[in-house]
Amino acid sequence: MPERSFPLPSQIEAVPGAEGWEAMYPYFTRFQPEDDQRFWFYNSMHFPEVIPAFDGLTSEIPYTAIGANTARLFSFPTTMGIEYRIVNGRVYITANPVLDEAEQGRRFAAFQERAGHYYGNWDRIYGEWQQRIEALIADIEAVEVPELGELDPLEVVTGGRGIASNHYLRENFHRCIDLYSKMWHHHTELLMLGYGAYVVFFEFCKQAFPEMGDQMVARMVAGMDVTMYRPDDELKKLAALAVELDLGDLFVEGAEPAKVLAALGERGDAGARWLAALEAAKDPWFNVSVGDGFYHHHLSWADDLTVPFAALPRYVEQIAAGEDLTRPTERLAEERDRIAGQYRALLDAEEEKAAFDQMLGLCRQVFPYIESHKFYCEHWFTTRFFQKIRAFGALLAERGVLLTADDVFHLRHVEVEDALADVQLAWASGGTELGARHWQPIVAERKRIVEALSGWSPPPALGAVPEALNDPAVKMLWGITQETIETWLGGDDDDESTVRGYAASPGVVEGVARVLLNVNDIGQIREGEVLVCPVTAPSWGPVFGKIAAAVSDIGGTMSHAAIVAREYGMPAVVGTGMATARIRTGDRVRVDGDRGVVTVLS
Repeated sequence: MPERSFPLPSQIEAVPGAEGWEAMYPYFTRFQPEDDQRFWFYNSMHFPEVIPAFDGLTSEIPYTAIGANTARLFSFPTTMGIEYRIVNGRVYITANPVLDEAEQGRRFAAFQERAGHYYGNWDRIYGEWQQRIEALIADIEAVEVPELGELDPLEVVTGGRGIASNHYLRENFHRCIDLYSKMWHHHTELLMLGYGAYVVFFEFCKQAFPEMGDQMVARMVAGMDVTMYRPDDELKKLAALAVELDLGDLFVEGAEPAKVLAALGERGDAGARWLAALEAAKDPWFNVSVGDGFYHHHLSWADDLTVPFAALPRYVEQIAAGEDLTRPTERLAEERDRIAGQYRALLDAEEEKAAFDQMLGLCRQVFPYIESHKFYCEHWFTTRFFQKIRAFGALLAERGVLLTADDVFHLRHVEVEDALADVQLAWASGGTELGARHWQPIVAERKRIVEALSGWSPPPALGAVPEALNDPAVKMLWGITQETIETWLGGDDDDESTVRGYAASPGVVEGVARVLLNVNDIGQIREGEVLVCPVTAPSWGPVFGKIAAAVSDIGGTMSHAAIVAREYGMPAVVGTGMATARIRTGDRVRVDGDRGVVTVLS
């Protein structure tokens, strides 16, 4: 092993009790001997847990779409796509840079023409994108799992369809996969260009104003109203309605959603009005996952009301007290304009000022997409996608192939096709499915493997240490820099009571830490605590209203945690790399969002 190196992929040993985990994922996800010479980092931002077999699609398909857009569609000059590998159930990634300057020049010429068309027509293309993604959502919602009765409906005969219902088992399942792939292509169609605009502006500011911190650059595009905040706004409306209808006494800290709903049902017309408003808000605004849309078990608010009902008591209390719950958008907008004006005045040449105006204007133009797309793609569409796959699992359980509907997520999608073919054949022949004796032992074994793998602590990085890591996108989104790598290697001189990261959102507060390693535990957070987690999720917006500050292991100045913290006016430090390892629930901590320092006080 080289003198300075992270553990090599080839040195990672199997977790005891998890032997054979490789069968859960495609062959092309496995590390190869030559991968030891490359730098890989653990993508805990998107994949903080072990990936069940079916959920492997949520890395495979996104990376096919991201690379296609950056490398083949828009010809980004300095990067191709992302390669990923899976080891012990965890996703590691690396970017393929374009290093040859002549090749960069050729790609830049193509990029100017292609990206320039999108930037020059952004509003129109974004409007068309909105129509396409809503059409895809309608398509996934329309997918049906065929009913296989004793006889097909008479209409199949009288209508001359000529195709029996069992055919549509695999066709409709395939349609779910195909629609998921199309969604991700549309997802990254504008996203990578949006990040590209950010990167260019960040780099310009760093050169023009060397003393400017990353947070200051980011604050120049704060104060935007985006769709991803709408679910939280709907919660506040429900809280206001509860106060108006004198139902506030039902919303108390720690109350179980089912019991609250039952009590509302006993409160006459007022309770009925509130419940009707809840149902109206659910579609589409409760189609937000408690995670970031990459795991089937990260349920949406619509499937599990824990997160929204954890936020409602505080909202009800605040509204009853006459507090204004609107985000400080107007103040942030005034602040962003003041900051931009101050730095613009420092530029001497009119050409520089014009370039500054153009780049900042483009960043502000693309910002609504950067955050809003998450609701439509990772949340609304993906919630429906997993619901449809679960429905196919329910059919397999009904036919005796699997024990439960959710067991389908312990099969790879190509294995689900085999199980559906088994059902097709049995229904057609009048025989019996053979899948129970084949798939049920495999599912049981994989559940055991996932449980064993969950105890493994993945290294933050693998392979050779890069000579320099100055990729602005990796820094901006994941918060990984050369300094981060040195910390991972053990070069951090801070004592165990100090954690350093990115100063994501200004302010200094002290509070009691709540360390959350599982997104499904988000309902445990109490008023005034400091949230410490691997990474936050967009659907945690309501929780941001009750915590004092946020600290995350991963993330840069333009990660979701940083953006939301600024929009809520709450101190945050992101990209610490080790906060969840050093801080324990109950510790009293000081979060300095101005300097990017978290200190354990007691």
